Amino acid sequence: MLDDFLVRAALAAVGVALAAAPLGVFVVWRRMAYFGDATSHAAILGVALALALSVPIFAGTLIVSLLVAFGVAQLSGRGYGADMVLGVVAHAALAMGLVAASLLPGPRLNLEAYLFGDILAVSRSDLAVIWGGGALVAALIGWRWQALLTATVSPDLAAASGLNPERERVVLMLALALVVAVALKVVGALLIGALLIIPAAAARPLSTTPEGMLAGTAAVGVVSALGGLWAAWTFDTPAGPSVVCAAAVLFAVAALARALRG
Repeated sequence: MLDDFLVRAALAAVGVALAAAPLGVFVVWRRMAYFGDATSHAAILGVALALALSVPIFAGTLIVSLLVAFGVAQLSGRGYGADMVLGVVAHAALAMGLVAASLLPGPRLNLEAYLFGDILAVSRSDLAVIWGGGALVAALIGWRWQALLTATVSPDLAAASGLNPERERVVLMLALALVVAVALKVVGALLIGALLIIPAAAARPLSTTPEGMLAGTAAVGVVSALGGLWAAWTFDTPAGPSVVCAAAVLFAVAALARALRG
C-alpha cells in the first residue's frame, strides 16, 4: 500500500494535521501565532545547516527551531517588546537560511520544496518521522494537558496550584519545534504557521469545551489535509498551499455558521 505515492501523501497529510491539532489550540488560546511563524521560518536555516554538516534534516530543523524558540523567550523577557523580537527573529532567520542555502556547494538547493512543501515526494522514512514526531507531540501535550490549561487560563492560578508556568511554556516550545520539524516536508516553512492556526480558529467558535475544541481542530485539520491534497491532484495546484486554502475555506464556513447562529 505504501508503494503508492498518493497513499503516502495522504498519510503524511493526516499525520501532520493530527500532530498540529493539540498544539494549535494552545497557539490560538495563548495568542502565539507570530511565535509559531518565527520558529517555522527558522526551519530553512536548519535545513541549510543540516545539509552543510551532513546530518539528518529533521535533526537540524528541530535543533535550530528549539534554539530560536528559547532565544525569543529569553529576549522577550529582557526589556524588548515581544512583537519586535518576533519580527526581527522571523525575518532574520528566514533570510540567513536563504543565504546559507545559496552558499552550499554542489547543485543549487530546491528551496521551493522547503518553503512550500513537497508532499507528493514523501518517502516511507518521512512517514516514520511524521507519525513518530506526531506521537511524541500527542504524548507530551496529553501528559501536560491539565497543567497547560491551568497555566493558559491564569499563570497566577497555576503558580498557586503548585505548577510552574515557565515549565509549561517550555513544554509548548518543545512541542512547537517538533511540529515544525515534522511538517516541513508537507506544507513547508512558510505555511506551517497557517496549519497551526487556521484549523484551531475554525473549530473555536463551534466548541464549548477545551476537549471539544481539540477534537474539532483535529477534524478540521484532517479534512483540510485530504481536501487540499485532492484539489492539488485534481486541479494540478501546489499541494501545501492547497491544504492551507482548504483550511481557510473551512474557517470561512465556520465563521458564517457562527454568524447565522448568533
